[in-house]
Amino acid sequence: MEDGRIEALKGLLAKDPDDAMLYYLLGNEYFKASRFGEAIEAIRTYLSLAKDEGAAYRILAQSLEQTGNTPEAKLAYQQGIEAATLHSHPGMAAEFEEALKGLA
Repeated sequence: MEDGRIEALKGLLAKDPDDAMLYYLLGNEYFKASRFGEAIEAIRTYLSLAKDEGAAYRILAQSLEQTGNTPEAKLAYQQGIEAATLHSHPGMAAEFEEALKGLA
């Protein structure tokens, strides 16, 4: 089922390649399908196009963890903490702080 959603999102992106939210949704679908490299690429594109309140950094950091890239996963969590704090999401910031402790 994920493949159908992934293909649909890719089709929408072909028509509107500057739609940041489509990259976020695609990255999330890749993550759910355990396609972590593609999730990283899609979320990084999303972040280059939009300001995020923190949730995209969760997908990015967890995908980076899954690919064994711990240093970049730590950076993504730190950026997520900054974004979550800036947008008044203390629970999300605390979640990312706990995840960082687990990577130490």
